[in-house]
Amino acid sequence: MLLNKPKVLLPVLVLLFLSLITTASTAGTTAEAQSGAQTEHLTVYIHGLQTNTDGSLKLIADPVEWYEGAEADRIFAEREPEAAAEIGGALDGYYIVNDSETLSNYPVAANAAVTMQIFDHTGKIEDLDINWNESITLKKFTEEFAKTDVFDLSGSPYHLTIENGVITSIVQQYTP
Repeated sequence: MLLNKPKVLLPVLVLLFLSLITTASTAGTTAEAQSGAQTEHLTVYIHGLQTNTDGSLKLIADPVEWYEGAEADRIFAEREPEAAAEIGGALDGYYIVNDSETLSNYPVAANAAVTMQIFDHTGKIEDLDINWNESITLKKFTEEFAKTDVFDLSGSPYHLTIENGVITSIVQQYTP
């Protein structure tokens, strides 16, 4: 009786393994076929905004790595062990890594969504305040980005959503 079990068990295991491989590859193929769009999420420091001759906008940015929470603490401890031992973890719950200051150019969709946390509303430093997740137009963003006297927006990191090579969303990350 024990001799017959391996003869039955091996074909069952082979069939199970093959069905898992077939199912996994089918799921991936179906998902790709259904959504031809490629979406990428990046965190960057914006160095400039440039209007092209055709009126389209190009964003010039330095991509960075953004970490939060326990992952920020782990990366901080790996990269700066002495500081981590002294203060215990990443300051303010986030950690930014920028190993390359290479600038990249990204085209911006004319209807890109822009979400801000803080910017100059009045021209007076005393009025500067956080307005969480405030939606503004792309035109307003380009105007505000050009202003640097009260609050320089290039000092904030931004989370970008890029679909098929074009920025469709810009979200300012508040950093204390």
